[in-house]
Order: sequence, then structure tokens, then C-alpha cells
Amino acid sequence: MAALAGTLVVLGGAGAIVGGILSDMGLLPGDSMELAWQAPIDRGAAAYGNGDWLVGDTVVRSRYDAVTAFDAGSGQRRWEYAVPGRDEICAVSKAADGSVALLAHGEKAKADADGEVEQGGGCATVTALDLTSGQELWHTRRAPGTGELTAEPDLVATGGGLAVLRDADDDWQYEPSEHRRSLRGDQALRAFDLRTGTPRWKAAVAEGCVPHRVAAAARQVVAVLVCERTELTLAAFDLADGKQRWTVPLDRRSVDPGADVTFLSADPPVVRVVAAETSGLRAYLAFGPDGRPRGRVEFDGDAGKIGEYEPARVAVDGDGGRLLAVTSTRCRKWQCDQVVAFDLSDGRELWRTALHDQDEGLALRPAGDRVTVLVDRGLKQSRKEGLYVLDAATGDEKDRRSYSQDVDHGKPVADLIVHGDLVIAAQSGEGVRPFAAYRPW
Repeated sequence: MAALAGTLVVLGGAGAIVGGILSDMGLLPGDSMELAWQAPIDRGAAAYGNGDWLVGDTVVRSRYDAVTAFDAGSGQRRWEYAVPGRDEICAVSKAADGSVALLAHGEKAKADADGEVEQGGGCATVTALDLTSGQELWHTRRAPGTGELTAEPDLVATGGGLAVLRDADDDWQYEPSEHRRSLRGDQALRAFDLRTGTPRWKAAVAEGCVPHRVAAAARQVVAVLVCERTELTLAAFDLADGKQRWTVPLDRRSVDPGADVTFLSADPPVVRVVAAETSGLRAYLAFGPDGRPRGRVEFDGDAGKIGEYEPARVAVDGDGGRLLAVTSTRCRKWQCDQVVAFDLSDGRELWRTALHDQDEGLALRPAGDRVTVLVDRGLKQSRKEGLYVLDAATGDEKDRRSYSQDVDHGKPVADLIVHGDLVIAAQSGEGVRPFAAYRPW
């Protein structure tokens, strides 16, 4: 009995040591996240055609050659849609309205036997895809650019039961002025019934203006226009007939048409602007329902620096009242990250929550009254990634967990999806897993 008692003491001590180690790693039950499932590694991916959506209990990813759906709970593959012929997907709608998303695709330029490049068809077809079944609903043609396929943001959009596409030369900003083409103003922006493909309207834009980016929501369609090749403006169009409601300069200072501009939100309209010159405008700009400028959030401000090309680290909340961003500052000898909420009505800071130690924010996702933030634990290799859950109204920390595995594998996280108690990291590119789902443990 004495020997047995000694054994129990030793085992108890070992258990305490193991428990202490797990505690230091943040991996005790109730404080951790474990892998639920992960998709196979992507091979031969391209820099264009990438996107992801959550529809019901299905997560869907797009890459240049196909769209694939997985059961969100188990990871089992449900369906796959391959674009026809030699076409490749060049752009997708950021959102799915109901269960329908849009794909823009076309034939890529190829080299012949002598090494001469043959002209491709360009991004010439738009297809509506039902994401619950993988069935093509309809397709239509559009006027493509030069035939080169590149990542083309905000080319197509869904919202308010409409499919909206900009029908103009994709490459105007790269062409010499004498070679630039543009369509008539009443041909350049078109809308269709999202489920049937029935043409609904063609928007008339001002003479000399070309749609450059498009977004849609339940109440309106918005577009960034390039006018006279010298100025960027923002315009809104009526869902019912496409009539222009208003148009305003993108900024009180003229914005160079060579700036990189994308939509973060259609309602309220929020655009991201990265000027071509280093001294130019770099900010998120918000507008009211009548087009009046509202909040402005600079990329480099008092709340820290927002990455210019890190879309997963910035989001507009569900009510459209706040911009949420992971910002970075210098503290002590390394970079420190924090999550900051800005009021889109005037750009002021609402709250700021510092991440612990050297935690680096990889992606965030607002949902309801909470904000989920995926972080990299930096030099604490034993702790891998971590997860914060913050109160959306105050920034107060509600929960914090650790992962036992590396989630991002050193590559950018494209999106963070929250489905029930599952947190799903989405990535795109060569050698990554499109989805990796984790659950509390």
C-alpha cells in the first residue's frame, strides 16, 4: 500500500506538471480550440478568381478554375462547379444575395507553338451560380478588356435581388490615351434579375464617365466612376430602374484616377482608397444615404496603422455604423496590435482594445454583438494561434482561447467565417488549405 501511495503521489505530481504546461500553452479544456476539419491543400492556384461565401450550413470557395462547396460542420465536399472550356474565373461577387453569387470568367491568352501570344477572350462572361446546389442559373456576355486575366475587384456585385456588372474596358488605366476605349454611358452599367437573368436596366452615367468599381445592397447600387480620365466620383443608382440618385466627388481633393479604390460596403457606402503616390490619400471614406461625405479613417492615425492590403483585418459591422480594424503600433522593441472601432458618421474612435503581449491580429469578423479576432502568437511558438471574442459595443474581452495547431502557416488569412461554435479560417493561394475549421475544446 505504501508503494501504491507513492506511485499515486508521483502520478499526481506528473499530472500537475502536465497541467501546468498545458495551462502555460493555453490548451486546457474550456480554454482552447481544436481542429474540426480542414480542406485539402490547394495546388496550382492563381492570384485571381479567389473568393469565399457562407450560405446556410455550406461554405464555398472559388479559385480560377472551379467553385467547391463543403459542409460547414463536417468538411465533407458537397459539390463542385467547373467553368466551361478553357475559361478561367477572373472575378467573383464579394457577397452572395440569398444563395446566389456571380462569377466573371473568360479565356486566357495562350502562347502558340512558336511562342507567339494568342489573343484571349478576356473576362467576357458573367454566370450566376446557386451556392446551395452548384447549379448554373444563367449567364450573359459583357465587353471584356484586352484578354489578360488578372484579379479584378468589384467587377460584379449582388444585392437587392439584382446582379450588377460593369460593362467596360477593364484595362483603361493601363492603356495609352490614344488606345483607350469606352462604351456609351447608357451601356456601361447593367443590372439583371439575380435568379432568372432577366435584364432589368442599363444605367446612364454622365458623358465621359466610365464605371470603375460596382457594389450593391438591399437599397441601392453604387459605383466608382472615372470621369474624363482625370477624376474619381461616387454615384448611386435606383434599384428599380437604374436612374442615378446622386453623384459626388470621391474626396474634396481630387483623387488621382490611378488610385487603387475598392468597396468595403455598399450600404452605407464605404470605399478604401490607396493613392498611387506615397503622399496621396490612404483612407477609408464613408458616405451618407444622400452621398454626403461622413467619416474618414486614415490608414496611419492616432489609433495606429492599418495595413493597405490586409482586407481580412478590416470590416464594417452588421448595422453599418462602425468600422472595425486591426491596427499596429510600435511598443517597446516590437510591433503591438490592437482592435479599434471607429464611428462611420464622423470617423472618431469609439474604443480600442490592445491584444496581449506580441499577439498579431490576422483577421476579424463582426457578428451580432461580438467581434471575433484570430491572432498569431508571435514568438510564443508553443502556443500557435489564438482567438479573442470582444464586445462589439465596448471592446471588452468576453473570451480568449488558444489553438494547438498553426492556423495560417505563415500566409495571409483571406477571411474569417463564424458558423455556430465553429471558427473557419479561409485562405487562398498556392499550397494553403482553403478552409480550416476549429471548435471550442
